[in-house]
Amino acid sequence: WGSLSVPHRASHRSGSPSVCPSVRPRSPPRSSALSEQRPSRRPRSGSRRAVFAAAEGRERFETRVTVLENVLRVASQNKFGQFCTVGLLINSGSRHEAKYLSGIAHFLEKLAFSSTAQFSSKDEILLTLEKHGGICDCQASRDTIMYAVSADAKGLDTVVNLLADVALQPRLSDEEIEMTRMAVRFELEDLNMRPDPEPLLTEMIHAAAYRENTVGLKRFCPVENTDKIDQKVLHSYLSNYYTPDRMVLAGVGIEHEQLVECAKKYLLGVEPVWGSAQTKEVDRSVAQYTGGIVKVEKDMSDVSLGPTPIPELTHIMIGLESCSFLEEDFIPFAVLNMMMGGGGSFSAGGPGKGMFTRLYLNVLNRHHWMYNATSYHHSYEDTGLLCIHASADPKQVREMVEIITREFILMAGAIGEVELERAKTQLKSMLMMNLESRPVIFEDVGRQVLATNTRKLPHELCALISE
Repeated sequence: WGSLSVPHRASHRSGSPSVCPSVRPRSPPRSSALSEQRPSRRPRSGSRRAVFAAAEGRERFETRVTVLENVLRVASQNKFGQFCTVGLLINSGSRHEAKYLSGIAHFLEKLAFSSTAQFSSKDEILLTLEKHGGICDCQASRDTIMYAVSADAKGLDTVVNLLADVALQPRLSDEEIEMTRMAVRFELEDLNMRPDPEPLLTEMIHAAAYRENTVGLKRFCPVENTDKIDQKVLHSYLSNYYTPDRMVLAGVGIEHEQLVECAKKYLLGVEPVWGSAQTKEVDRSVAQYTGGIVKVEKDMSDVSLGPTPIPELTHIMIGLESCSFLEEDFIPFAVLNMMMGGGGSFSAGGPGKGMFTRLYLNVLNRHHWMYNATSYHHSYEDTGLLCIHASADPKQVREMVEIITREFILMAGAIGEVELERAKTQLKSMLMMNLESRPVIFEDVGRQVLATNTRKLPHELCALISE
């Protein structure tokens, strides 16, 4: 059939005859003037000099850190683009609530970007950000509270002014606190009804591993505390933990000098709404690993997202103490976590999806009744937790626990060179892919500077992974 294909483009043109493969039309004779022309290697007189793209020195892409007179740190990473992500990260979270009511960090997360000294309502804040194409967000974890804004880089002054006002001058009116109580209650109800138990299991494994201390304290506000948290309680907490020495102003996609100028303008010498009294009760407790078991029995028979009932499953999470992100063993633990991998029994894909990780090969592929087996690694400034989450029918709980326990024991055994290299490559790939995103770079810059006053760049982390 190949010999019957049209051999020449001329046959497709309207009005032109088709050409047989064996007969080629003669090309017109070239003039002597054309044949003698040669490309000149010399530039024409008066023409501009060519400018070629070249890789610049690495120092331009390093994270720059400046410490202000009030000990607040300003960190920035330049990145090409019209938009920037800027935010305040504060060394404050649920682990610091030992002397307070549990749930303050959860409340502050929900109260973020409400009315302030300069802005009368949340709507006014959103309208201000809209002028610069901006969006805002607040996230509270066990050890950090993060206020972030992504907007056009030209609106940097407005953004930093807004962040300073939101963090240091919130009104915390009775009406806003009441609305937050309702939002927290709804979220707690939603968490308990959600088919995916992973957030609750994470909460439970921390409570079991660090019983009633630091990262084992409740991340979500208990229902009984929602009516007890008021403006006075919040101000007492904020006066201790929202201090300049516990803050980092981080930015990605802006010039460092500009960010420092804005920080000096809006975050230096500012009187917070709760006053500038000397801090008294800062909790500097070190995490104490206790170990333990936490069990919850729930009836999920009446919870369904559609006509098909959700299968009744037993979910377990088994964890062991690992290390903090400041220790040298942090990278090996990250590689180990990647090597264990895992996922749901309905995942599909190639090696990049983790189908060759141990929990797929040894657990999900061999035991058809397992619904899920996934590895997680949680790391903090003074401790860490390596966990495996698994799901199966309630009748097979004993066997499921034995299988997952065996995987923990096999971690200490021999590791094949191929699977180790695959885990390293996968970790580096995931790291580089995530750091393509500007908000992820922002969080990485902020968290590293908050913990260590500096930042390891991606190529340094890749070198550590390779070792």
